[in-house]
Parts: sequence; structure tokens; C-alpha cells
Amino acid sequence: MDKGGESGFFRPSRRQATLLGALALAALAAALYLRYGIIENTQIGFACDAGDLSLICRLRLATVYLFNSTVFGAVSIAAAGLQLCRPNIVAFGIGLIFAAFGVVLYNTRLSALALALLVLSLARLAHGNTRAKAE
Repeated sequence: MDKGGESGFFRPSRRQATLLGALALAALAAALYLRYGIIENTQIGFACDAGDLSLICRLRLATVYLFNSTVFGAVSIAAAGLQLCRPNIVAFGIGLIFAAFGVVLYNTRLSALALALLVLSLARLAHGNTRAKAE
């Protein structure tokens, strides 16, 4: 992890940024598939409501439970808060992934706030730097 070099700010390396981008796109694609391919699909909804216990119906039920309990938003805001206090790549990645799920899967308020905190964390001094250099 690039701990800031000259600027002293938290900055992921190129490899980490590429990995974060790929994970965010994969999470966004999975969330879009869950929402439009499984949850809002009328035929799957009717089959699951009729008592079908297939893997898709269990996945649909678990996803609906998670977004009704605002798990995606809560985890993303907790990870973003941790990232803001003590910047590290793992908290940033977890916050980004759960925020991507939350924005698509009906937890938009907390997830959007988490994304804003993650962006703000990029302007935060890296852990161990007490002050930014004047140059």
C-alpha cells in the first residue's frame, strides 16, 4: 500500500486500484443480476411464492432479507467509517463492494453516504503520518 509518499495521503497502488475497480464492477454486475434477473423477475417470484425451494428461491429470499434488514447499507457505512478513521485497503474494498450492492439493492441512503465517505477517505492522511508536507 502506498502510504502517501510525498503527499502523505492514503492512495492505493496501481495494482490495488485495478483490483478494487474489478471487484466493484463484479459486485455491481452481481447486484444488477440479483435485482433484475432474480428479485424483480415475475415468473421467479410466482414460483418462489408458490413454495419452490430451489437454490434461486433461497438466494432470492436471502437477498430480500438482507436488504430489508439494511445489511448492505450498514456494512458499507461501517467499513467506510473505519476507512475514514484508519485508512487501509481492506476496509476500502469491503465498503466499496457492499456500497455497490446497497446502491442497487434498495439501501441507497446509507450506501450513498458510505461512497461519499470512501471518497473523502482518499483525502485523509495515511495512518502514521501526523502532518502533510508543505510541498
